[in-house]
Amino acid sequence: MLNDSFLKRCLWLLLAWLLCAGALAGPAPTAARLETIQVRDLPAEARKTLALIKQGGPFPYAKDGVVFGNYEGLLPRQKRGYYHEYTVKTPHARNRGARRIITGGESAVASEYYYTDNHYVTFMRIQE
Repeated sequence: MLNDSFLKRCLWLLLAWLLCAGALAGPAPTAARLETIQVRDLPAEARKTLALIKQGGPFPYAKDGVVFGNYEGLLPRQKRGYYHEYTVKTPHARNRGARRIITGGESAVASEYYYTDNHYVTFMRIQE
């Protein structure tokens, strides 16, 4: 026979697991629900990276331009290869830092841009 204390612990564990698994979270944001940021409001380093993207490089980091998988599911769902990531220099960082610009588009010319300053935890759509 199960006691109430055991059942309560099981229910709390199940609830915690569901929260961690994202089962109780709301739907992933769409482009219309993402916060936006104007180009002029980006950090200077992000504006410089955006300019480099638009001119086709050269890029200072070897991983600039690699496919961004959107594994977090925070950007609108697209087929693999739609998104690419570029490093935004972080002052005083000894590595690539946490800032990125993500481009999206079907061709070599991006049609949408996103900025994250916390390594893919949140994104803002860049408005030009």
